[in-house]
Amino acid sequence: MEQSLAAAHTLFAERGYAAVTMDEVAAAVGVTKPLLYNYFGNKERLYIACMKRAGDALVATILETVAGATNPSEALNDGLRAFFAFLDADRAAWAVLFDETLPHSGELADGVAAYRGRLTSLVSESLLAQLPAKQRAAARIEVEALSTALLGAAEALARWWLRTEATSAQEAAELLIATVEPGLRLRSTPSANPSRPKPKGESS
Repeated sequence: MEQSLAAAHTLFAERGYAAVTMDEVAAAVGVTKPLLYNYFGNKERLYIACMKRAGDALVATILETVAGATNPSEALNDGLRAFFAFLDADRAAWAVLFDETLPHSGELADGVAAYRGRLTSLVSESLLAQLPAKQRAAARIEVEALSTALLGAAEALARWWLRTEATSAQEAAELLIATVEPGLRLRSTPSANPSRPKPKGESS
């Protein structure tokens, strides 16, 4: 099964989900198509298995990198550098995770959304963990909103970098850090943060 996953991962990364057939995967592995279906059920589930490999590797890389952070800015900077370093080192994993030929609804779309959700939660929890405990509840909504925006910006910048390679991956990461880190530093300073949004139902 591992050989099948590796072959499918390579084909999906090179050509995109829509262009690859189960016949081609079976031929690349050297097995019959019925055997491939017996292992994975269908093309969607085979892709999801490849996506899990790529997504788990990305999440693990970022988790390991931000584990030693001591403040929100450091967590942000380390996480973004890890994100772009992963992209640079394993473009096939990125291509599988963020394939633009994937359907916009159904099991595959749900799988992509789940990994984006995991990444957003990872960013949120990493940033919240660096705040004093008494500030976390009040900051949660703002941090979750920032994390969603940050992941969108990182993904858009990554697509631009892959398309143009006008800079190095490290330079792309530093550009995003320089753009968002000063605002994060300001918002994480209690005395400079009088207008933080309140959760629904919370009185003034």
